[in-house]
Amino acid sequence: MARLLLLNGPNINLLGRREPGIYGKDTLEQITSRLEEKSKALGHELLAFQSNAEHELVDRVQKSMDESVDFIMINPAAYTHTSVALRDALSAVNIPFVEIHLSNIYGRESFRRKSYFSDLAVGVISGCGALGYELALQFAHETLSRVVKKNNS
Repeated sequence: MARLLLLNGPNINLLGRREPGIYGKDTLEQITSRLEEKSKALGHELLAFQSNAEHELVDRVQKSMDESVDFIMINPAAYTHTSVALRDALSAVNIPFVEIHLSNIYGRESFRRKSYFSDLAVGVISGCGALGYELALQFAHETLSRVVKKNNS
């Protein structure tokens, strides 16, 4: 069993109400609930955290080292384009992570096309809506399964 951390950045708490044409109608609670069920079915434990405050996300990433987190799934939201501090925290903990975006950040405004995380991430999922979270979970599961198989060889 692996321990997975789901992190969501600013304004993700407004999913379902905030620009549903861009971000969809699913709430964060609905997305998290589905991921908890699917994680459990795959034999994993899911920890979830959302904050609008950059320092709280940085603290949560750092805390993951002491919790034996095996993989991080993160939607940094607006911090994708601005947060060197969050990038540095992810780099420091040396836990593999996948970057998630509900919308296709590469098809939006030019300032949204730059990510401070993509070059560190083991994968990026963008533009798949709420399904992107489930794809991230499946990716985390497959990635961790490959590591286990490799270590058992």
